[in-house]
Amino acid sequence: MNDLKEGREQWGSRLGFILAAMGSAVGLGNIWRFSYVTGESGGAAFLLIYILCILAIGIPILMAEFTIGRRAQSDVVGSFETLAPGKPWVLAGFLGVASAFIILSFYAVVAGWSLHYFVQYLSGGPSIDAEGGYGGYFGEFISSPLQPLFWQFAFMVLTVGIVFVGVKKGIEKSNKILMPLLAVLVLVLAGYSMTLGGAQEAIAFLFTPDWSSLTDPNVYFAALGQAFFSLSLGMGALITYGSYLSKKDKLPGAAVSVAGLDTLFAIVAGLMIFPAVFAFGIEPDSGPGLVFITLPGIFDSITGGGIFGLAFFFLLSAAALSSGVSLLEVAVAYFMRKFQWSRQKTAIFIGFIIFILGIPSSLGLGILSDVQIFGRDIFDTMDFIASNIFLPIGGLIIALFVGWGWKKADALDASDFGDTLIGNGWILILRFFAPVAIFIIFLSSIGVL
Repeated sequence: MNDLKEGREQWGSRLGFILAAMGSAVGLGNIWRFSYVTGESGGAAFLLIYILCILAIGIPILMAEFTIGRRAQSDVVGSFETLAPGKPWVLAGFLGVASAFIILSFYAVVAGWSLHYFVQYLSGGPSIDAEGGYGGYFGEFISSPLQPLFWQFAFMVLTVGIVFVGVKKGIEKSNKILMPLLAVLVLVLAGYSMTLGGAQEAIAFLFTPDWSSLTDPNVYFAALGQAFFSLSLGMGALITYGSYLSKKDKLPGAAVSVAGLDTLFAIVAGLMIFPAVFAFGIEPDSGPGLVFITLPGIFDSITGGGIFGLAFFFLLSAAALSSGVSLLEVAVAYFMRKFQWSRQKTAIFIGFIIFILGIPSSLGLGILSDVQIFGRDIFDTMDFIASNIFLPIGGLIIALFVGWGWKKADALDASDFGDTLIGNGWILILRFFAPVAIFIIFLSSIGVL
């Protein structure tokens, strides 16, 4: 196999690739989802299991995706067609493309909310009716038929714009700016939050486990699920990004760097949010409303809260953008190869289709809120299909493919591990441990466990 397929784009540097892969992983899941899932799941005990899941399952599957992409030098579908022609493993590729469409369609809705709040804070913060407070403001905003659609469209325009420019000049360059900026911002905001008076409680909540929580199986399921989804596993983004690597770039160090930085970012985000939550006597398990209702109320109550709010929602929007770009690239890379379209045409066309697909998710929180599918609104249904069905199945197939479907010697060679103790341990995890763990996530997420 050639080092890089003729004419195929590639990363300008190893650092650029790591930052882009980190950008794919660091998103709303690290800030919005991680905070409320940690709050709902008991804090430190959840965090401990989450880190173990990253080490035992996250990094091995991350390595599997990078290995598949770099060896095949193709999009997520083309990678399986190249490595296992005519075999059913390609189903993981098609699930990845389908997941990209579905996840980005509703992800853009939430990212649009964040963008709206960021712009509001540019002019001093949202205009709050004293009677309804931030809960009333948020409820009125998301139930409006047009406002959320405008911000969803604005987010998709930004996402398409970066993918439109290309791998090196668009995706890599944007992440080289955004990732260091986000790291500085989250550290500064965490430092400020620790001065608000709730630091001691927050540190105890995050780092002193209540061992009795370990008897609750739901904590394990939540940790497994969060580890899986936080790293963007199973959706094809990391296979696609890995395909723009040349063979001189070593994969194991890159996989550990991406997983480590992603996890560190989530923990620091917790140190940014929980001290403020405890300082103002708010329950840490406030759910998804924590970010859009609870935190703006806190910003209102502290000195310099407007600047804090502005920085926080810029952080949230930029993190969402870096993940949105990776999701769009999965679909764009596939359609470019399949139909021989230009990158520019594909980015605009696919971006527009995904925006249209996201409209029902947005309206499902307002004028279409009466539409229920198996007891869920449209937004939650889309989230459930992609996150709880497509991603676990895609991740399961990827683990089984590298563990069983690929010749062991070829997989070890392609991974840079070689026939070593670590390499053989990696294969064992992908053959036995990871599939069982992912299957448990799947059964839990569909309500069987």
